[in-house]
Amino acid sequence: MDETEHARIVAGLIGRWPEHRVAPSLARIQALCHLMADPQTTAPVVQITGTNGKGSTAILIDALLRACGLRTGRFASPHLVDLTERICIDGEPISDERFDEVWRDNAGLIDLVDERAIEGIPLTFFEAMTGLAYAAFADAPVDAMVMEVGMGGTWDATSVADAAVAVLAPVDLDHTQYLGTTVEAIAREKAGIVKATSVAVVAEQAPEAMAVIADRCAEVGAPMVVEGTDFGVLDRQVAAGGQVVRLLAGDGPVDDLFLPLYGEHMAHNAALAVAAVEALIGRALGPETIQAGFDQVVAPARLEVVHTGPPVVLDTAHNPHGVRATLAGAEEAFAFAPLVGVLAMMADKDVDGVLELLEPFVNTLVVTQVSGNPRALPVEDLAEAAVGVFGLDRVEQTPTSQAALDVAMRLATRAGDRSGVLVLGSVYLAGEVRALLRPN
Repeated sequence: MDETEHARIVAGLIGRWPEHRVAPSLARIQALCHLMADPQTTAPVVQITGTNGKGSTAILIDALLRACGLRTGRFASPHLVDLTERICIDGEPISDERFDEVWRDNAGLIDLVDERAIEGIPLTFFEAMTGLAYAAFADAPVDAMVMEVGMGGTWDATSVADAAVAVLAPVDLDHTQYLGTTVEAIAREKAGIVKATSVAVVAEQAPEAMAVIADRCAEVGAPMVVEGTDFGVLDRQVAAGGQVVRLLAGDGPVDDLFLPLYGEHMAHNAALAVAAVEALIGRALGPETIQAGFDQVVAPARLEVVHTGPPVVLDTAHNPHGVRATLAGAEEAFAFAPLVGVLAMMADKDVDGVLELLEPFVNTLVVTQVSGNPRALPVEDLAEAAVGVFGLDRVEQTPTSQAALDVAMRLATRAGDRSGVLVLGSVYLAGEVRALLRPN
């Protein structure tokens, strides 16, 4: 592999209009996919949106589909460490070599769309990556595509496909500057993934979100499969390495399923994934198939233990809804005493809301800043906000992820055997720390 060429391709993609800025149009991705001979139509699509849980649910759906004997393509965002993590075939990121091949096969078509500058904008980073993912999946070929929405739903580039199954994970407030300032407005944007072709599989929602989703389904004539009525979590018990769950699925209760993920929220994501796969294949899954799928699940940076002595746990939670679930899961699974937190955040997030949730659980908070990201909240600003909530004696300020990790691990080691470190607040922080502790 020509590493210089791969780095050039990646840099060129990342240099496009960034994915955190919404360009509300499907015209560019439609034009690209048309030039590619519409690869998004070559296999049924399961599309997943929601405020939190999209990535974990997509990973679970992917694993369950493979347990059914299907070849899968999964598109994920953002990546933790390497861009190729976004395009997975049969549960594994494509190689750098294959990524570069897909780029070279389609670079001329991307250039054509760029030259047209539809609505004044060349293809954005996320649109180009979405097109490359659909092309890679069509070339494989895969039997099913699992597409995680980047942001929102109606105008997300993944919506160039008409989903056979539209999965709506819990909706809450996030990206309010782009999607709306109320749960209803955000739910309306996310419910746009539901098409006349879709079965909508809907997680438990706030009443105002559920009303919007139900209206969308009625508008397009899409049947709904709803948590609490059609599927759900009946029981769960903490177990070594995860939890044992009892789920309500298509044929009724399914007992004694081991899920190698921590937290009640993950049990609900698992139930949602089972319902989505059953909706796609048109039949109930047997317990052996469900367990075979769960056995394949690997979910990086979702309450993931990446170091022992002292324990270091990574999570991608970055808004109050996600942080609340992560803290409950960490308390249940690990019960660190004291808990040392490592936090970096983007400037457009609800920093005060996150800090207020962390304060009762975290003994010392080590704040830092991710590198090279224009959205990153400066560490000085995060430290000032943290001191206002935690007090000066409970906040440590560090310039880099490496420095924050060093300080946190030292504090946890000094605090004794029951102490541990929880890293959260940003996907980018989780990626930086994971690269430090698990470089391969």
